[in-house]
Amino acid sequence: MKVNEAKSAMARPEERKFLGFSVANDGSERRIAPKALGKFKDRIREITCRTREISLQQMIAHLTSYLIGWCGYFGFCQTLRVLTNLEAWIRRRMRLYLWRQWRNGHNRFTELRRLGIAKFAASVAAGSPTRLWRMSGHPAVQHALRNHVFDTLGLARIFMPVPA
Repeated sequence: MKVNEAKSAMARPEERKFLGFSVANDGSERRIAPKALGKFKDRIREITCRTREISLQQMIAHLTSYLIGWCGYFGFCQTLRVLTNLEAWIRRRMRLYLWRQWRNGHNRFTELRRLGIAKFAASVAAGSPTRLWRMSGHPAVQHALRNHVFDTLGLARIFMPVPA
C-alpha cells in the first residue's frame, strides 16, 4: 500500500483535521474543520441561489434534507457559536431569496404589510435602492420574516437552543 504524503503526517491534534473535524488547542472540544465549513456554505449557496426558479417550498425541502444529514454528522461538535452563526446566515439567505422573489417595490410593500409591518416602515424598505444582501438584514425585513416563519414552512434547524 502506498502512503499518501498529503493526508498522512505527524503533528499535534489541533494542527490536523480528521473526517471534517479538528480539535481545539487544549484538546477539550471538537470543532468543525474550516474546509468542511466552506463546503457547507458552498452547498447552501448552491441550494439557495437567488436565481433558481423554484418555489420556496421546493427550496426548503431541498435545504431541509441537506441540513438533516449535515446535522446528523456534525451535530455533536462542541462549538455552539459556529452553529448559531450558520443558522443566522441560512435564515438571512432565505430572506434574501424571498426579497428577490417579491421583485418590485409594490409587491415588496404589499408583502411586508401582509406580514404585519407598519405602513411607513414597509414603504421605506420597499422603496430602498439598497441591494439584496443588505436588504435581507434590514430591520423591517427581519421583523417580517422571523425564524418562526421559516419554522412553520418546515425548514430544519441546525442548532436548537436548550430551554433554561
